[in-house]
Amino acid sequence: MPEPTKKDEGQLEESLGPDNSDALPTPEITLEVSPPQDKDDDATTSTPSPPPPSEEGNTPKKLSIDLPNDSVPESAMGRKDSVWSLGEGQLPEDIDKQIETPPLSTLLIEKPLGGSITVGGDITFIAKVEAKDLLRKPSIKWFKGKWMDLASKTGKHLQLKESFDRFTKIHTFEMHIIKAKENYAGNYRCEVTYKDKFDSCSFDLEVKDVPEQTSQAIDIRSAFKRSSEGQEDAGELDFSGLLKHRNTREPKQEETPEVDVWEILKNARPDEYEKIAFTYGITDLRGLLKRLKKTKKEEKKSEAFAKKLETAYQVDKGGKIRFIVDMADPTVELKWYKNGQEIRPTPNNRKYIFEHKGTQRIMVINNCQINDDAAYSVVAGDEKSTTELFVKELPINIVKELEPVKTTVNERIELECEVSEEGAKVKWLKNGVEVPTGVRSRYRVKSEGTKHWLIIDDAIKEDTGTYSLMATGGTTEAHVQVDLKPLKIIQDLENVTVMLGQPLKLHCEIYPGNVPGRWYLNGKLIQASDRINILHRAKNHRLEAESSTIHDAGDYTFVPEGYSQSLCAKVHVIDPPRVHLDALNCPDNTVTIVAGNKLRLEIPISGEPAPRVVWMKGERVILDTGSRVRAETFADHTCLTIDVTEREDTGNYKIVLQNEAGEDTASIKIKVVDIPDPPQAPLVPAVGGDWCTMTWDPPHYDGGSPILGYFIERKKKQSSRWMRLNFDLCKETTFEPKKMIEGVPYEVRVFAVNAIGVSKPCEPSKPFIPLAVTSEPTNLIVDDVTDTTVTMKWRPPDTIGAAGLDGYQVEYCFEGTDEWIVSNTEITEKTKYTITGLPPETKILVRVKAINKAGPSPPRTTQHSILVKEVIEPPKIRIPRHLKQTYIRKVGEVVNLVVPFMGKPRPKVSWLKNGEPIEASQVSIRNTDCDSIIFIRRAERKHSGKYEMAVQVEKHVDTALLDIQIVDLPGPPQCVKIEEIWGENVALDWSPPKDNGNAPISGYTIQKADKKTMEWYTCVEHYHRTCVTVTELVVGNEYFFRVFAENMCGLSESATVTKDSALIVKQGLQLKNPEYIDYDFTEPPKFTQPLVDTFAIAGYNATLNCSVRANPRPKVIWMKNKIMIIDDPRYRMFSNQGVCTLEIRKPSPFDGGVYTCKAINDLGEAQVECKLEVKGGFTFCELMKRGVPLHLIDKYMNETKSLDSEKKGSD
Repeated sequence: MPEPTKKDEGQLEESLGPDNSDALPTPEITLEVSPPQDKDDDATTSTPSPPPPSEEGNTPKKLSIDLPNDSVPESAMGRKDSVWSLGEGQLPEDIDKQIETPPLSTLLIEKPLGGSITVGGDITFIAKVEAKDLLRKPSIKWFKGKWMDLASKTGKHLQLKESFDRFTKIHTFEMHIIKAKENYAGNYRCEVTYKDKFDSCSFDLEVKDVPEQTSQAIDIRSAFKRSSEGQEDAGELDFSGLLKHRNTREPKQEETPEVDVWEILKNARPDEYEKIAFTYGITDLRGLLKRLKKTKKEEKKSEAFAKKLETAYQVDKGGKIRFIVDMADPTVELKWYKNGQEIRPTPNNRKYIFEHKGTQRIMVINNCQINDDAAYSVVAGDEKSTTELFVKELPINIVKELEPVKTTVNERIELECEVSEEGAKVKWLKNGVEVPTGVRSRYRVKSEGTKHWLIIDDAIKEDTGTYSLMATGGTTEAHVQVDLKPLKIIQDLENVTVMLGQPLKLHCEIYPGNVPGRWYLNGKLIQASDRINILHRAKNHRLEAESSTIHDAGDYTFVPEGYSQSLCAKVHVIDPPRVHLDALNCPDNTVTIVAGNKLRLEIPISGEPAPRVVWMKGERVILDTGSRVRAETFADHTCLTIDVTEREDTGNYKIVLQNEAGEDTASIKIKVVDIPDPPQAPLVPAVGGDWCTMTWDPPHYDGGSPILGYFIERKKKQSSRWMRLNFDLCKETTFEPKKMIEGVPYEVRVFAVNAIGVSKPCEPSKPFIPLAVTSEPTNLIVDDVTDTTVTMKWRPPDTIGAAGLDGYQVEYCFEGTDEWIVSNTEITEKTKYTITGLPPETKILVRVKAINKAGPSPPRTTQHSILVKEVIEPPKIRIPRHLKQTYIRKVGEVVNLVVPFMGKPRPKVSWLKNGEPIEASQVSIRNTDCDSIIFIRRAERKHSGKYEMAVQVEKHVDTALLDIQIVDLPGPPQCVKIEEIWGENVALDWSPPKDNGNAPISGYTIQKADKKTMEWYTCVEHYHRTCVTVTELVVGNEYFFRVFAENMCGLSESATVTKDSALIVKQGLQLKNPEYIDYDFTEPPKFTQPLVDTFAIAGYNATLNCSVRANPRPKVIWMKNKIMIIDDPRYRMFSNQGVCTLEIRKPSPFDGGVYTCKAINDLGEAQVECKLEVKGGFTFCELMKRGVPLHLIDKYMNETKSLDSEKKGSD
């Protein structure tokens, strides 16, 4: 880690400059502390006191009230000048209200702790961040002091490491200091950021040679060690430590430090402060410099105060503190402030009490709480005396310990504990884990006064454990044991016999009644389902099944949960024989099979005991010993097998089942089916150009299965190859074959199809020859319409046929009539025709027919009528995508751009270049009905510019802009010269070329040549800067250099050569470094941009901005109405690169006023002011809900009325 330089030390002194307050050296501290008051003197909450009124406000009135004997000293009881007054802290009704402070962003779950090592030792600081709620890794920075970022200082003595545990989801950041030196000591800071979250922690490192025993006396070295890390007062004097040491020592035994460090610091230079601090073990360098600056100031005698407030006071929480000042002029009016907010006297509040005793002015704060820990000041005229109050919070002790509890299940458990303070916050834990106390939790927490209870209404066995209560002053714990109650069987399970399908019910009764249990069948756990219902009501346990099955038979066991005893019973299920024909899934119990196939028919049966099965066909019994037909019986089904089915096997089969419980019969019909016979030869009654119509009769025998459809085939008469015409079955006995060749004879035939298969083909039909006209034309559309003509377009017919296509005939008729008029007396071969001589603004229908040798085709007619009137279409330019950007071409290339457009009638096109007409001799432009072409045969740089195209149809105009850039090679760079020669290096410098070729310079190429050979070699290519250092030159050679410029077209045609050569001399020569005079950049603060009067809207954030220039860096202070803004959450202050910003969060009308920004450094100070007015205030009710005092509400309402009246008068 490098040592801090003088510049760093100077910056440290600037940032830690002296305060503006005229504080005298710390006087001897005297405290008057009273014990805590009774309950009637409870401390106020952390509600901030109202802002101080303007300087024009009325002074607070003082009330003379008799003091009780226990609150007024005896010396003041008989004096006439003993007067006291009440101070304003907050309204009485607001005493119990708590202000919710915004939660701090806590990312660090383990913060680095300060440490102490000897010189040459190693130390590691660890910070941990939990990543459970983070989407990515947080960023971390390590600092030394205030400004030094350690990320750039890593190396031999400093290492930064990061790791991540995937199981615990924790990021670990480590900073290792290796072989520490003396100057490594100081204050360090760790900052963690993630999106809008931020967390930081400060810690100290002390590096020492030999541990020294510190003196019990208070010296400068112990006073300027940091009091704590991460607190707001880190870096200041440890006043609490000073007070403790002062209380414990005897006033007459004063010991002085062995070394007077103050004298050493006063006589030392500023750059030696840090070394002296490290030498004498002073780690708080910041506080040291502040106190040193204060001591160097000349002490001024106060005109208003004979004795000011002490530097700091300390009091226990709940105690009383007295601030005493001795006035040089008793007639001067005093004002007391807390954190910059004035404390006003109120008659109904005994929080702040003001007393007058001769020249002494006393402010008493009763029942001090944590929110009273603040900075207090008293102002007398133009003079001010400040102090700080430290409130020490007492630990909460355990007064009554928890007692162990032993109980049984379902009983109530109460754990009681008593602490030393009412309303104390405690934490309940079970086995070291915090007890959940939410709405749905089984645990309830209750507190009354100093007593606290943890209640469990319905205890369970899992509640057994060690419970503890944790307070700030100690912990108490007790063991809770929850046992089960003894089991008693009131009614045992009984054996049950039930018919199959009947309800099954098992019942038992045990005590205690709230004990659950489990049911088992043959050792397997029974789960509740739609059929099985398990009930538990009080002592009764039931198992019910709506309909019993064979699988329900067996041994049942009920086992109470948590007990080793069990209840057992047996269930027996009986069932008469039954044939289950539903398993066949056959309609009407009919089984259909194709002849020749094997039939195996399995019929499920049931019955307990197993029944005897007999198969019969008619009166004949089928035995299990048959060869082709046989019957077999198994445990749960019976089977009929026919190896090869025949038509004679069709018939009804009967099944008979018998057992001791009864008898059951069933009938099954077996149907043997086959393919159908072929149909009769088809007939062809009608023939078309490529189609025909054919009919036929169904076959005489359908094969025992309905005819599903027919397949049709055709072939040419001279061919033997049949072609299938339909792949989907034809359901009817008629069919229309298509796509046949005209003039070629064909034959057709038919196949019958049923569920079994396809029949043999029928006899072919008689031969026939197709012939027909073409189909109708397609895609008939309107191409153009004028006042007297209509132009139609269409496409040829889909089917033309063997007769070909001779032409088209166009006909039209007027809307409302049926008379079609032939437009063309002679047929036209084109697919576009213009109908002329039409009356304007009439509506017509148009149709087109295709004509060939067979006659006219069916007409194609327009779907809607056509209005004979020309339609105006506004112009619209459609710029191609590549022309929407700058169109770049090199000099000499061809430029040919086509810009399409739309519009009717034909638009007028005009071009402009840079707002002027285009010369026809330079650029050729050709316009058509739908586009415009701009053509340049050989592009030149003068053709560059912005070309504007305008398309006009009557009053409608559309424009487009084209940017054409013609680029060329750049010129050579200017003034290439040798700046410096050292060793084997030469520094070159040049200026950009005058002519960049109408394109940005993309780089430079540097070449070198030996003076002897003058052969050029490239050193650097595509170099972007205008200065370069050429290295690795040969010693003793003399070089010339030249530079080419480069743009998108390439290198410049020529290069610029250095006028002088560079001789690389041998080593041994010494270069004299020129001497430079340091320039003094210091200056006092000066605002380059002042504050501006601003209007803000209530409820919306407002910002005030200004800029200041100063060196050293100034300290920026913001004030409102001449009162400094310190630690107010409503304000956020930023300072970046001299720009100072004050953000006011959701301002209200009370935030209006005069704001001042003040910049201070060692050379002087400057300030700027502005006025902020907040518009859109609150109503009277809203202000009352917010707890604003009545006198402030009255003042605000009067100001609002006066502003409204002024606005109405100006209107």
